[in-house]
Amino acid sequence: MDTLATLKTRREARFEEFKKDLNVHKLTKDICHLIDQQLLLAWQENGLNEYAALVAVGGFGRAEQYPYSDVDILVLLSEKLSADQLAIATPKVESFITRCWDLGIEIGSSVRNIEECLQEAAADITVRTALLESRLVGGDKKLYRRFLLQFDAAMDAKAFYQAKLLELRQRHHKYNDTPYSLEPNCKESPGGLRDLQVILWMTKAAKLGNSFSDLHKKGLLTKRESLEINRNLKLLQTLRTQLHLVAKRRQDVLVFDLQTQLAESFGLTSENGTRASEKIMKQYYWAAKAVTQLNEILLQNIEAILFPKESRITRPVSEHFVERQGLLDIVDPNLFEKHPNQILRAFLLYTKTPGVKGFSAQILRGLYNARNLMNAEWRKQAENREYFMEIVRQPHGVTNAFRMMNQTSVLGRYLPAFRRIVGQMQHDLFHVYTVDQHILMVLRNVRRFWIVEHTHEFPFCSQLAANYDKPWLLILAALFHDIAKGRGGDHSDLGKKDARLFSKQHGLNKEDTDLLVWLVAEHLTMSQVAQKQDISDPDVIKAFAKKVKTERRLTALYLLTVADVRGTSPKVWNAWKGKLLEDLYKLTLRILGGEQHDLSSELEQNQSEAKQMLRLFGLQTDAHENLWKQLDISFFLRHEPSDIAWLTKHLHGRVNHPEAIVRARLSQIGEGLQVGVYVKDQVDLFARICAYFDQQGFSILDAKIHTTQHGYALDTFQISGTNLLREGGHYRDIIQLVEHDLAAMLQQSAPLPNPSKGRLSRQSRSFPIQPRVSLRADERGQYYVLSVSANDRTGLLYAIAKILAEHQISLHTARINTLGERIEDVFLLDGHNLSKDSKIQVQLEKEILDALAV
Repeated sequence: MDTLATLKTRREARFEEFKKDLNVHKLTKDICHLIDQQLLLAWQENGLNEYAALVAVGGFGRAEQYPYSDVDILVLLSEKLSADQLAIATPKVESFITRCWDLGIEIGSSVRNIEECLQEAAADITVRTALLESRLVGGDKKLYRRFLLQFDAAMDAKAFYQAKLLELRQRHHKYNDTPYSLEPNCKESPGGLRDLQVILWMTKAAKLGNSFSDLHKKGLLTKRESLEINRNLKLLQTLRTQLHLVAKRRQDVLVFDLQTQLAESFGLTSENGTRASEKIMKQYYWAAKAVTQLNEILLQNIEAILFPKESRITRPVSEHFVERQGLLDIVDPNLFEKHPNQILRAFLLYTKTPGVKGFSAQILRGLYNARNLMNAEWRKQAENREYFMEIVRQPHGVTNAFRMMNQTSVLGRYLPAFRRIVGQMQHDLFHVYTVDQHILMVLRNVRRFWIVEHTHEFPFCSQLAANYDKPWLLILAALFHDIAKGRGGDHSDLGKKDARLFSKQHGLNKEDTDLLVWLVAEHLTMSQVAQKQDISDPDVIKAFAKKVKTERRLTALYLLTVADVRGTSPKVWNAWKGKLLEDLYKLTLRILGGEQHDLSSELEQNQSEAKQMLRLFGLQTDAHENLWKQLDISFFLRHEPSDIAWLTKHLHGRVNHPEAIVRARLSQIGEGLQVGVYVKDQVDLFARICAYFDQQGFSILDAKIHTTQHGYALDTFQISGTNLLREGGHYRDIIQLVEHDLAAMLQQSAPLPNPSKGRLSRQSRSFPIQPRVSLRADERGQYYVLSVSANDRTGLLYAIAKILAEHQISLHTARINTLGERIEDVFLLDGHNLSKDSKIQVQLEKEILDALAV
């Protein structure tokens, strides 16, 4: 058997042993030993002992080699080599490296002498870190000892600490400063393996210890903390190892595709409605949470040793608390165990004390050790309830306080309902965080409406917030809106019960209680109305106003809704959804203000504003008449005056134009394009337009379909997804492309192309959604409402449009709603054909379901 097969066979044998005993420490050492043997074989074959030392660096250097990780080595050349010796050694080194690859060892190699190593280490913190963990595999031992002495002499522990701390902060920022993404990187994300490695790099550089047991002996960790951190380290190492074995390659991201297999490799199964993947991910999140907390304690303790003078400067804050270097600290290390009521007071002082940016290691350690004291009796104490409500009511620091309360497990201990959703997965494909992290993101978004520095983000929200009397109620609404997720029922209904109990326990008056409970119960309503119903319909606005009842409720619900949608995922929020919500707010406010909906008055106002804009275009006062007399009232009520003027400007002299006219412009809502289409009507028109947008990679956000009195279609679309811009194009080029190509395509009478059967995304394959189709007549029987919910994929909208065209069903309006990897589209259909025969309705639903299931 050749050496390549030998290495592979031995590795796979060790993998099988690991699957039985899950002894990750033994596995990583054994892999290193197997690779060491093969490297030495290649080293000796090339006769390099007298020229160089073979040094393992990085993870391989610390003898922690994961199944499919790269093998990092340094060929350390002797600085005493003559030119002739170097000429001999160079081809030998090249042959050695080639032989390593032949043996199946994926190496990352560098070839340097000691001086070059020191120069590279001084210039690059990554090189310095890799060399810090060096280990001699073979070759010149004296040369390696000289390297160690010189590297050690050149190491500046203080500078190294500061550089690695900066690197850690930057890495955390890259991963949004949270371990709670739904597909975390178990190595690089906050709370992952890298955080623990950073600590040991720092302590090794400072000669404080090479393991967490060493740090316990040095007093940087308590015995309990040492046990806890080693337990979590083992879990993370085992997770990463299993992830490599499941993926059969280097894989550090806990992607949806592999989470179930990973869970099963730990012997976990799905039961009682809880997926196996949820169980393993919850273990990961709790481990990452503990690592994050313990890491902060260690970072501060290391800093106190390296920079002792700075750590002594204090400023009294209260009887039990002081400020030290911008951190809140406690005078007595055992304060929380002696006086548990001071736990929440620490967070209150954090929000109230200017200049304080966080907690000291002593406070973090105290909170960690006092976890068991935060029990039912502690929660019931009136003093603690007062502290909690005072934190919520603070004008500053609330977001950070709640994040720290969650990170230190205080929030979950104080609110048991919240503890249940810590690390709770969400399988709706548009949330990108766990439930607890999403809640804290929504809370943050709410708070930003009241912060002057963030008024530019959502000026209208900030304007409303400035005049809102009790912002803290919205903080509580954010805290409770999703707190009941994962309990197996309607989370809005269950959550309002939690909110009512909280209100009773914390002494909220009836008015505030009713508002809080109503917000939790209805937190999805405004988004659903705006995105799924036609808000140009007066009856829709009246029904929503009837549910809301008061301006105070309306404003609170609007602010909470904007914060909630923004807190799901960067992909879910867009300017179009923002406009829909703002329009719904303003239209409802008018009804609540007592204004009677007068169609004649609204029609006159829209037309008057449009005429004023037309005069700015230099058109004659009667230029609009030929076009407008072909448009019915609904057109003027469903379109903004600016849209009416824009379309009129381009169409007023071409009312009976025989060819298709397409005009596009930058969307007035600040995102994507607005496209107007004017052409003789045809049943398959919407399908043809969808086919074009699909081919060009555009997404339709909204479609308004209108047929003139003389049989022309006047349709407008909001589209996004302009891929050409990312390739260096310009909006002007895209506008010209759309105007020319779409018009040309509409002139063709070729049969509709078959829809492209786009592939489901990786996330959608992992969490398939049961396709749903609902077709029902509206209250007046004039139209039918078609609702579609399914996993998103390329070509899906066109497939639906093609089916409608084949049944000769005309479209009145379309509301396209993409939530991450899921679509929830609503179409308003002409009821003429559908009302004739119920069999057509059944056939239509079946064909659309078949298209969704492809």
